[in-house]
Parts: sequence; C-alpha cells; structure tokens
Amino acid sequence: MSRPLRDVPPRAEDLLDALGPALDGAGPAVRVATATGWDHAAAVAVDDDVALAVATSGSTGEPRTALLTASALRASGRATERRLAGPGRWLLVLPVEHVAGLQVLVRSVLAGTRPVVALGTPFTATRFAAAVADLRTGTPAGTPTYTSLVPTQLVRVLDDEAATDAARTFDAVLLGGAAAPAPLLERARAAEVRVVTSYGMTETCGGCVYDGVPLDGVRVRLDASGRVLLGGDVLTAGYLGRPDLDPFVTLDGTRWLRTNDLGRLDDGVLSVLGRADDVVVTGGVNVAPAAVEAALAAAPGVAEALVVGVPDETWGQAVGALVVPTDPAAPPTLADLRAHVTAALGPAHAPQHLVVVGALPLRGPGKPDRRAAAALVVDHVSSPAPHAGPTTTSGSTA
Repeated sequence: MSRPLRDVPPRAEDLLDALGPALDGAGPAVRVATATGWDHAAAVAVDDDVALAVATSGSTGEPRTALLTASALRASGRATERRLAGPGRWLLVLPVEHVAGLQVLVRSVLAGTRPVVALGTPFTATRFAAAVADLRTGTPAGTPTYTSLVPTQLVRVLDDEAATDAARTFDAVLLGGAAAPAPLLERARAAEVRVVTSYGMTETCGGCVYDGVPLDGVRVRLDASGRVLLGGDVLTAGYLGRPDLDPFVTLDGTRWLRTNDLGRLDDGVLSVLGRADDVVVTGGVNVAPAAVEAALAAAPGVAEALVVGVPDETWGQAVGALVVPTDPAAPPTLADLRAHVTAALGPAHAPQHLVVVGALPLRGPGKPDRRAAAALVVDHVSSPAPHAGPTTTSGSTA
C-alpha cells in the first residue's frame, strides 16, 4: 500500500491544515516544499503509514529526507505531553523546514490547539516578548504553554528583561538543536525559566531524551565505541529514495538507530559528549570539542564558544576556538583561555588558535556550523591580522 506525498509550502498555516489529514490518514503525506533540497521527480508516493517527510539538518555533510510515520509522531507527541504538563498551546519561533519547528506544529495538532507563530530572521527578544503576550491573551486559563528554542535564542532572551519575564511564564521551554553550555542553563534556572534540555534528531521525530532521561517508549544504550544508540517507537521508517542508507542495527531483537554521537550513561541518565566525527586528534590525543566548549563557556568573559580542529603540520590537528565575548570591547585573550582550559581539562585540550566573533556561525535550526567555523580559523591562521571589524580578532600559540 502507498499514499501520495504532497509538497506543502514552508508556511505554518498551510502545514497545520495539511498535518491533521496526514496524521489521521485522511489525506496525503506531507513534506515541506523548500526552494532547494528536493528532487520532486524522485518519488511521488510513500508507504501508507508515512505521514511526514522531513529533511535532516545535513550535519553529516549529506542531507537526506527522513520518513516519519503517523504512529511515531503520535508516540513522540503523547510522550512529550506526559513528560511535561499535558496537552498545551505552543509558541513557534523555529523554522518549519526542520523537525524542531515541525514538531511544534505536530504537537499542536495532536493537542487540538493553534500555535502562535512568530517566525522571522533574525530572532529578536522584542518579537519573542510580543508573541508571548499574544499567546497569553488568547490562551484559556489553566492551559499549559510551551515553546522550543535553540541556545543562541535563549541567550538573546536572557539578555533582555522583558523577554526573560515572558519566558518565565511558560510551563516548559524545550532547549535543543545544539549542546547547551552549563552556564547558560544555570543562568536560565536562576531567572526561573523552566528549561528542559532536549536531545534527538530528525530520525527520532526530534527530541526523545529530556534532561538526559528517555521519553516513555524510548530506549537508550551505548555501543562498544561509546556511540549513542536510540530505540523505540519514535524511529524513522527510513529515507526517501535512499534504500541504501541504513543507520540501524538490531541487537537482542530490537531495532536501534546508531547515531553519530558519543555519550555516557550514569544511572540511566544520558550525557552527550559530542559527535564522533568532531573529535580533534592533536599530537595523538583525542580532544572532544564539547568538553572544551563547556570549559570555555565557564571562563570569565565568554558568552558562547565553538571548538573545531584545523590542519597543523606539527600536531596533525590543532584545537581552534571561536568565542563570543560578553563584552566586545574587552574580549578574553588566548593566554587566559588556554590557562582556564588547561586547568580544567589538561594542556592538550587548550585552544591553540582563537577567533573572537560577534556571533557563532549557524546553520539550519540553529546548529553550530563547524565547517564555517573551521574555515574562519584557517583564514585567521593564514592571515592573523584582524580584518572583519572590531569584534573579530585572532591569535595562535604553538
């Protein structure tokens, strides 16, 4: 059996109207019709149980389209409701071309509510606060309210008093798309914003592990190399037009998605250590960028940090860091940051190159763009004189 696959423009209203019939089987399956990224002649039909075709973020370098079934989306939505405060009303501030934004729409359809939509580039705290006011005005008393943010958006919210006050009114603020630095989480919780960290991917209908704990129906384990394996009823059925792609393994009769992430399990709580292919091998030492980013984020004068490996004739790879300073007029120095990271993790983890920027390069729904970051570091290594304005400087050390 098969059903047609309908292209729907990336507009929240159009998608909301199409998602209900897609989920209950009364209408065709849905994919977001973007300007690029689709081969519209590649497939006109999908298996009967598929409700949504979603482009992945392309973090592996090869974007693909995951096929999500109605049962998987329902399982994800209902598990989210059980983990949070029940069915509620959502504020949408994430792009609907990606699973995090689409899931706000899916959860709204399942809850029988209509989200408030506040999309726009760039994301601003002022627009966020105004949208929350609209949400409060049109939501019946006692109805839970939620939103989903990426870390860079949360930083902007917390930098604005009115936006922080608005964020404080949500029953939960899901935070995903990228690793959230501990200082950012501490800052949010000190402001009494109810942040729930979310880990997942397009292939798991978005976030499926909240605050390190799997949602109902989701299972987590690690393979021998420390890779995170995810199982349960939220997994994708496969990829559109790509039967050759098979990231699944079967262990003890259970189908698992083998992710590209390294993790640690402590009493059933998952800590994600970063992507396996992001590990920097410098002088024979494996350096996990996520650990260095966490150390940098805790250093004085650092608002955000992104760590990448760049080619080095002596060390094979060198650790490079992009840092957004809390005060652009007084950015931290390479020597200070090296000392801070050395004390926390050891000298091999200390950045050898530093680029101070006004904002981290991002892609998709707010994920760090490590390729762009590496290009910036390489450029500054070869041309160390500042050339991108007063907020960008660089330095290096052997």
